[in-house]
Amino acid sequence: MYGTSERPRMSVYRSLKHFYVQLIDDSANRTIMGISTASSEFAEKTDKTGNVEAARKLGELVAEKALEKNIKQIVFDRNGFLYHGRVKAVAEGARDKGLKF
Repeated sequence: MYGTSERPRMSVYRSLKHFYVQLIDDSANRTIMGISTASSEFAEKTDKTGNVEAARKLGELVAEKALEKNIKQIVFDRNGFLYHGRVKAVAEGARDKGLKF
């Protein structure tokens, strides 16, 4: 996985209670944006943080923020987690809002 400024890497990490997503430009060694279910911005949308529904909403929020920054395509990095459950929900939420990967 390698992200560029045109197509950044969307890295996901899940813990038992929270989910974390970052958009990373590996060519410039910088994080474009990061958001999690622990952030106050996400807390306005829902009070649940560790379930599939919250993960899907986080994916939708990431896609909205990325589209505001004119990012339409990403590389999905699941960080070694299996592609099911909450990881899959984040990806589907981002796809539904318009991100391509």
